[in-house]
Amino acid sequence: MYIMRSVLLVALVATIVQSQGQRQRNRPRQTRPANNLPESSAPNLALLPRVGEASESCPNPGEEVSFELITGFVYSSADDIIDSKIGTLVLGECIEYCRLNSRCQALNFETGLCVLFKTAAGENSASLAVSQFPVFTLYAQKVCLASQRPTCASPWAYETVPGLAITNRFRADSKTVASRGLCVLACLTEDKFICRAVSYEAATKTCTLAQVDRNMAGRKRLLELEEEADYVEVACVPKPQKMCEFQTLRGRILKTVDAVYQDVESNEECKDRCMKANFTCYSFDFMSAGEKICRLSHHSTATLAHIQEPYLQIENATTHEMQSCYQVTVECRGMEMLARISTSTLFDGKVYAKNRPNSCVTDVKNSTDFEIVLPYNDVNCDVVQDGPGTFSTNIVIQNHDMIVTAADLGLALHCKYNLRNQTVTNSLLSGLEVKGAIDSTEFYEETVVESPNVVMRVTDTKGLDIITAQVGDNLALRFEITDVKSPYEIFVRELIAMDGQDNSEILLIDGRGCPTDPTIMQAVVQVENGVVLHAPFQAFKFPASEVVQFRALVTPCLPRCDPVQCNVPGFDGISRREESLGRRRRREVQDTDIMVAQSVRITDKFEFFANQKQEVEIESAEGSCSSFTGVVVACALFLAAQLVLLMAWSYLWHKKRATKQIDPNPPSLYFGTTSSRTSSTSYLTD
Repeated sequence: MYIMRSVLLVALVATIVQSQGQRQRNRPRQTRPANNLPESSAPNLALLPRVGEASESCPNPGEEVSFELITGFVYSSADDIIDSKIGTLVLGECIEYCRLNSRCQALNFETGLCVLFKTAAGENSASLAVSQFPVFTLYAQKVCLASQRPTCASPWAYETVPGLAITNRFRADSKTVASRGLCVLACLTEDKFICRAVSYEAATKTCTLAQVDRNMAGRKRLLELEEEADYVEVACVPKPQKMCEFQTLRGRILKTVDAVYQDVESNEECKDRCMKANFTCYSFDFMSAGEKICRLSHHSTATLAHIQEPYLQIENATTHEMQSCYQVTVECRGMEMLARISTSTLFDGKVYAKNRPNSCVTDVKNSTDFEIVLPYNDVNCDVVQDGPGTFSTNIVIQNHDMIVTAADLGLALHCKYNLRNQTVTNSLLSGLEVKGAIDSTEFYEETVVESPNVVMRVTDTKGLDIITAQVGDNLALRFEITDVKSPYEIFVRELIAMDGQDNSEILLIDGRGCPTDPTIMQAVVQVENGVVLHAPFQAFKFPASEVVQFRALVTPCLPRCDPVQCNVPGFDGISRREESLGRRRRREVQDTDIMVAQSVRITDKFEFFANQKQEVEIESAEGSCSSFTGVVVACALFLAAQLVLLMAWSYLWHKKRATKQIDPNPPSLYFGTTSSRTSSTSYLTD
């Protein structure tokens, strides 16, 4: 299998090399309108020194050479090719070839091939053609930027996507500037907020700044189609990278990547290369393109929404895609611990104590920085005392407002009162198991034509019944007509998931038959001629219950069920139409809805260990020492007060005994009829 994959990739590279000279004649011209300028005329880019002419450095003082990257487009100027570097497997090396060549102004990169040009497209998109088959091309060109801008190790300064603009919801500021390059410079030098992206409309010279980029926005609509606009993301922005969760995309790998490394020994080593790359690596694959081959890319599903078919479909291949990174700091106060959390993506969910998801919880709406307070003496937050001055608790960072998914994170937090910073171990999400027999409930009614018997099963992707599962496993709900001779087909609507207590529920498939959130439940598709329907999803559960119940309405139809057209939003904010089995052909036959139900029991959601792989340095607050001193003083005053009360009670008791009027039910220590200590007193006494 590895040999076949290697041959396939080698064949692709060979195709690129052979077709490079013919690409200009054969490639269809799919460009955005841009002043109808001829290809040979490359207008000057505002920040680029004399585009198309030899230049070793930038003409203006205080500027330095950098690069602009454009994915999915190729520079079409065969007469201006300087050199072709066949066998170049790292985009950064290709960019460095151009940087060191005074004649080079631009380059095309495809895995295994680097082509250098003495001219560049600048801000004129008419010189660029869409390049997505058989692989997508990465185009880069030289630009000049102020040397005092924020810098990092990334080979390019920013990346441009033609034809997209930032939506009103995410616009942080707007300016009027003369060019796209000056718009980028305004973002790089912004000091009121962290600017991560811009969009520029050349017709109105409007520059829109945003604090969010595509990976950060997730599935929220950051962008909209705008033919005359350009969307730009800057490369050097701060982001958490201490604890990063990766999602597995099975059966596919990227056609073009930024770097290929050989002789890599393990998946962990490949992941480590991704985390330590000189660019922000968002995805990697290991041994999917060949033996001991590790491939890295700064792209993810979110940044490739404008590329048609960016992945190769290869059985048993796996791409690991970064979902979120977290940075957690804990402030150890006198009577509570405060956990501050920063994420690399917009968070819209909640953080809560693992055993108290309803009573100790913080709801978060569209934020990258949030916190939760965990009092020591509050039973609702389940903070335990491990020893003198040592406290711990487990928290869950849940991305969805209602259900636990594979993207969620579990952390074990500790506070110890001393003068040194502490290292605490954070355990990630552990397995989520589904145990017990799978029971189904069938309902059917008789009409003129007998309605079919329909069952709903929980299966793996191949249709086999599952007994156990883990959060994030690829599963499916299967709806099946048990009578193989039934004349009916079926469609599914109003699919609901509920917790075992019927307190919470979430709509997965709406009344039309369309998925409400494709990240949880995908569209319903036919498997066997309409008698078996398949709805893929990733295993999830509710935080406060061990049972997930599925319930749906199944409608039979004659002679066949027509699919409904569903609008599914993408990462770029563009809704795409997908078919789902949710619309029936209108017939005179009166169809009868069938309700089907299925219950699945979920066991342990997380396991928190003290010796997990990932560790985070906890930053103690400046007031921690004084808070500890305060606790000691409070305890001393409390004990002194108890001693005074005890002496007073003893005096009264002896006085009454001396007069033989001793009450058989003496007053309590707290001058009440019953001994009812507050939680704070109980905590300090214990």
